[in-house]
Amino acid sequence: MKSLLRKKIILPILAGILFLSTTAFKNDFFEIAKQIEIFTTLFKELNMNYVDDTNPGDLMDHAIKSMLADLDPYTRFMNEQDVEAARINNTGDYTGIGAKVRAHKDKLVIVEPYKGYPADEAGLKAGDEIIKVGDITIESYKDDAGNLLQGTPGSSVSVTFKRQGKQQTATINRAELEIKAVPHFSMVNDKTGYIVLSQFNRKASSETNYALRDLKAQGAENIILDLRGNPGGLLSEAVNIVNLFVPKGQLVVTTKSKVKKYNRTYYTKNNPIDKNIPVVVLIDGNSASASEIVSGSLQDLDRAVIVGSRSFGKGLVQRPKQLTYGTQVKITISRYYTPSGRCIQALDYWNRNDKGEAVRVKQENYNEYKTKNGRKVFDGGGVFPDENLGATKNAAIVKSIEQDNLIFNYATKYFYNNKIENISNFTLSTADFLDFKSYLKTNNYSFETDTEKALYKAFEAAQKEELDDEIENDFQNLVENLIISKNSIIDENKDYLLKSLTDEIVKRYVYREGLYDYYKIHDQPIKKATEILNNPNTYINYLK
Repeated sequence: MKSLLRKKIILPILAGILFLSTTAFKNDFFEIAKQIEIFTTLFKELNMNYVDDTNPGDLMDHAIKSMLADLDPYTRFMNEQDVEAARINNTGDYTGIGAKVRAHKDKLVIVEPYKGYPADEAGLKAGDEIIKVGDITIESYKDDAGNLLQGTPGSSVSVTFKRQGKQQTATINRAELEIKAVPHFSMVNDKTGYIVLSQFNRKASSETNYALRDLKAQGAENIILDLRGNPGGLLSEAVNIVNLFVPKGQLVVTTKSKVKKYNRTYYTKNNPIDKNIPVVVLIDGNSASASEIVSGSLQDLDRAVIVGSRSFGKGLVQRPKQLTYGTQVKITISRYYTPSGRCIQALDYWNRNDKGEAVRVKQENYNEYKTKNGRKVFDGGGVFPDENLGATKNAAIVKSIEQDNLIFNYATKYFYNNKIENISNFTLSTADFLDFKSYLKTNNYSFETDTEKALYKAFEAAQKEELDDEIENDFQNLVENLIISKNSIIDENKDYLLKSLTDEIVKRYVYREGLYDYYKIHDQPIKKATEILNNPNTYINYLK
């Protein structure tokens, strides 16, 4: 069924979308019209004659999204629900219970209650499993159960949830909420201000502007701008944030497209808040898109010292196109280039390898560029920091542990089993790490590597060819060695796992706001940034 959709439906839909959304394909009008007609006929016959009942809307949604996934991860179709979710993400407006929620087949898990908001005031905590909303059981609800928690401001909703195996009920009074782009800003010491920018929604530059002015009023002579984990957002907001630190009329970013009308140059339009205050920008492997525009531009202009690890490497720009019935398609239309002329895109989605995987630009193919002061910078894969603190290995096994929510679940267990009076002094020990590893075993955690899959497949082939007697001992030895190797990979990632566990545990006691205060005491990148800013000569030498 899926193969049929991809071969017979997906390509014609692509042609149709491109036809409706751009003028670049007018010369192929006959071929486009032909493919649209083929698709229309096929889709009609499929829905009329397929042996089982079909849902035309679901078929179309799946077909379009599967098609676009073959282009790049960012070109995507948005149905009405997706459009509303994007609106919330861009504007920061949201009506509901004030908590981050993860949906499962039979429950909604509270991932993070926001301090002082309805869910928190009703007593819900991270790890609580909502099994019933009003009279509706989550297990039997067919649509997106998360929508059950939304509603008009002032209305209430009753939820039944499980906490540590015990069933409880609570009434939550919904409210109009605001998702902050700057969830935290404060002084690290008497001279250094700290601003956390978590996303680039429509309020990002105004909130950063306010935070910067407030910190300067408190006596800040230096600024740390934390973009770690920031996935990006609106390009215009990135330009405005750069403008807080650089003069009016400065080139920030250029976009280049196949369609000439999308070629743009973005300059700062306003006078800066402070064009001289020393700035350190923190980035990591999850700083992407608009985060890379800000960090890459400030680096190219020698306006900030970049500290951390290489950023994600998303140098592609998307533009939403309105379709019919409230839907949209977001299309990758351009690549962006920082002031020095470099593109930071890391993956080539058009020249894939034999497995169909996007190809990463090789280091020997990086191109050299120069900053305003003549420092060497390179394209080919994200913004490389001026002070590199090393990238997290983040092996496939570690990602699997995260995706299976084992860090989250262990933090929940730890919170209910340990009473901590002073979270600012909290640290996890080697004994805690060993306990976490035991927790993985008791929860039947198993991760099958690609190597194991290939090995088992080869052994199955040997069995069919009756060769297994000859190689079974070798096979078992290899399997045992792989298990040992997987355990060693977990040990190699001890520091990363302990930090992730610490973050989750600290949030349980003092919310996200308290986590940022905890960072100011314990976080190594913040310590390094503070060290650089405390010594003016050191700071200047990075920018020479």
